Amino acid sequence: MGLLAPWFLAGLLGIGLPVWLHLLRKHRTKPLPFSSLMFFERRTQSSIRRRRLEHLLLFATRVAVLALMALAFAQPYLKSGAASGPNGRRLRVLALDDSFSMRASGAMGQAKRAALGQLAVGPPVRVLAFDGQAHLLTEAAVEAAATRGAIESIQAGDSRSSYGELVRALRALAGSAREPLNVHLFSDFQKTSLPPAFMDLRLPAGSTLTPHVVPDSEVPNWTVESVRAPRRVYDAKEVRIDAAIAGFGAPAATRRVSLVLNGHIVRSQDVAVAANSRAAVEFSAANIPHGFARGEVRIDPSDGLAADDRFYFIIERADPKPVLFVRDGREQRGLFYFRAALESSANAAFRVEDARPETAANGDPSRYAFVVLSDVAYVPPEFERSLKEYVRAGGAVWVALGTSAAAAQRVPLLDTKSVENRYYGRESERFESVSSADAAHPSLRRAQRWEGVKFYDAVRFDAPEAKAIARLSDQTPILAEAPLGEGRVLVFASTFDNVANDFPLHASFVPFIEQTALYLGGMEEGASSAPVDSYLELRAARDRGAAVEVNGPDGRRELSLKEAATAQTFLLSHEGFYEVHRSNGRHEVVAVNADRRESDLARMPADTLALWQKTGGAVAGTVRAAGGAPVGRSLWWWALAAALLAGVAESVVGNQHLVEGRETAARKEVAA
Repeated sequence: MGLLAPWFLAGLLGIGLPVWLHLLRKHRTKPLPFSSLMFFERRTQSSIRRRRLEHLLLFATRVAVLALMALAFAQPYLKSGAASGPNGRRLRVLALDDSFSMRASGAMGQAKRAALGQLAVGPPVRVLAFDGQAHLLTEAAVEAAATRGAIESIQAGDSRSSYGELVRALRALAGSAREPLNVHLFSDFQKTSLPPAFMDLRLPAGSTLTPHVVPDSEVPNWTVESVRAPRRVYDAKEVRIDAAIAGFGAPAATRRVSLVLNGHIVRSQDVAVAANSRAAVEFSAANIPHGFARGEVRIDPSDGLAADDRFYFIIERADPKPVLFVRDGREQRGLFYFRAALESSANAAFRVEDARPETAANGDPSRYAFVVLSDVAYVPPEFERSLKEYVRAGGAVWVALGTSAAAAQRVPLLDTKSVENRYYGRESERFESVSSADAAHPSLRRAQRWEGVKFYDAVRFDAPEAKAIARLSDQTPILAEAPLGEGRVLVFASTFDNVANDFPLHASFVPFIEQTALYLGGMEEGASSAPVDSYLELRAARDRGAAVEVNGPDGRRELSLKEAATAQTFLLSHEGFYEVHRSNGRHEVVAVNADRRESDLARMPADTLALWQKTGGAVAGTVRAAGGAPVGRSLWWWALAAALLAGVAESVVGNQHLVEGRETAARKEVAA
């Protein structure tokens, strides 16, 4: 038996309290008046009676409560051995790591040969393969040939390994088998695969872990860690592509780095990488062809983990999307500032087409990325109906409100209860500024919360379905958004010119116009690549039932007929280029790369592995010391339960003595 916190036994000093209550406070005298003590003889009074304890049962219960409480906080435990199944047996499990890093220097082949060697050691076993998820490949009763075939079928994939997921699978297996496990783990034991909390590595009670480390020694590795490239370009100007080359456990070396587009080497250069460090490399490419260019940055020569010596990415060359800008004839400045902001953006993704309300009514809004209604006093009913249909089908309309729109007493496309023009004036620096804004909204992410912008004129409107994104100091919503069907209506309660505000004169105006245009046009900037085991969104809610086709890196269809019509997302499980054909006719290409944490082949510390092996060596109900090592069966709650029972007994005995004391006192008063 032992104690985890023996210092709590100092609480036993509290036993002196019941001694004081039962012994020292027992002798009480009541002074009585007396005329004279001169005729009394002085004698020494015996204290033997005062040193004798009374009410021994009550005293014992009080001492027991204090002693048991101190013992419970000291956390006693009984040392015990490891658990085992019936007749001391454990279920044997062969767990093989099939993550991306097992491609290094033949590690997967070594792991399979070592696992096959375990088949001659004992009875039939369970075979389990794991990376980010664990997969049980054999059942309990299976022939040796089937077990051998299951081991030989395991291949290193592109996913990242997780020892936390492995342990969760082992706990579930031990629970279903109702016996502890004898786990043989074949892995490279990457440090990056450890879970954040060590307790997530706790093996099932009574289980053992035997590590088989492959390959025999750590492998130096260089990798293309990341590539930064624009997702879309809209002109033939030069495109800048940045890449990071990293060395893990590697000496200083010079690597040949090449930029490849559509299978052709565009640029190459030598890059010096310091020992266990990183180096940056920059490429430029001009005249990107229209459509999707499949890019790749690779390093030569190949090393032990050749699969991460390249990094895939996509650049889409597209034509600028048209934007319909509807305005009254006299409104000129708003168009000027709006067009200048879009054309001065980095990508120039849009081109503005100017129109009057009466002429725009003859066109088809679906031809445009989005439609802008700039302080329009009158919108023809047929044009407004076509705009509503366009928005309900997934389009977007941006409404700017000024004095003309306020005079119409309504906001186009919205059910407004009231519209009020608020004029703050320019005299004596009278203006309003933005007091609150949702910085997470796509329109405001790079707009610096419109700091310093002065609004001299704004339109306050009441639309129940509109949600305010930014408000002025007087709480007037200056930017609001309302859903309509599958699309959206964005309302800017001022104008794009420099009359109602000085917004166009601030640096935040261009990013506000650019980001809002990308948001409304469904062309927000995305990454040029995605990691393995991420999910790709296949369809919006309005596309439910429409077929989506996905072709994998090997050119095969990845979805069944049912999945093509119903699946909302798709798991990107392999490296390479995926082709996606959506229901709206749009064709996309997605570049996928393995998680570069798998490229760091540094192994977990030996002491961490040793502690992991010890986490399964105790039975259920044991306590564990720091680091997870089992120390025995805990008895603290038994001591606490005994203390509670002793407390109840003390209350019962104490009440009984109180009753007897009152009866004795009553009899003495009667006798007196």
